[in-house]
Amino acid sequence: MQTTEAPGAAGTSEFGDVWVVIPVYNEGSVIAEVVEGLLPTFPNVVCVDDGSRDDSAERIFHTGAHLVSHPVNLGQGAALQTGLDYALLRQEAQYFVTFDADGQHRVEDAAELVRAVKDGGADVALGSRFLGEAEEVPWLKRALLKTVAVVSPAARRLRLTDAHNGLRVLNRAAASHLKITMNGMAHASEIVGYLARSDLQVTEVPVTVLYTDYSKAKGQSLINGVNILFDLSLRSRRRPL
Repeated sequence: MQTTEAPGAAGTSEFGDVWVVIPVYNEGSVIAEVVEGLLPTFPNVVCVDDGSRDDSAERIFHTGAHLVSHPVNLGQGAALQTGLDYALLRQEAQYFVTFDADGQHRVEDAAELVRAVKDGGADVALGSRFLGEAEEVPWLKRALLKTVAVVSPAARRLRLTDAHNGLRVLNRAAASHLKITMNGMAHASEIVGYLARSDLQVTEVPVTVLYTDYSKAKGQSLINGVNILFDLSLRSRRRPL
């Protein structure tokens, strides 16, 4: 694992104690724009380049974000864990935002989630595209996500409306005990399971997901979603939620 640190910008910002963690895999065409959109609001951003085969790392390097690189592709779950560990152990962050690299998430929504944790008393804030208007959600994705929320015991225990939204905020206590072991996309359900087993206060906050042609092409397929459900069913037989 290789690390490149950008000059620190924290200190006076409302979000100076917040670190944004972005897992990156072959996002060279959009990642610089995503990072540059974040930095005016969130001065601390760490991108984990997960063995990309394109120029993602080079584009991140020139943005001012911190860059951590996996030599090979390990999956989004592993990239998130690496980024969280970096912010926890090397930067002493107090709050952590997980943010997708493909341009689907809005900076203003991330700010509202942080405020829900900082000012609202929650330990964890999860974004939900279904708490407000959700007309832009493709029907197949909508059906899959609602199915996951219904069949997942952990999501039902937390009364979640959107169990697989990549926009989240955790405080230091929540992030310190999170250990992601599912390296692929199923890590989202693993995180929900961790939260359901914990005593942490979890809240959902309405967010808008931006579905561009690019993000749709990069997004989770129906087959991948079915694989996640199958994997979760196997794990639920091994240990209680």
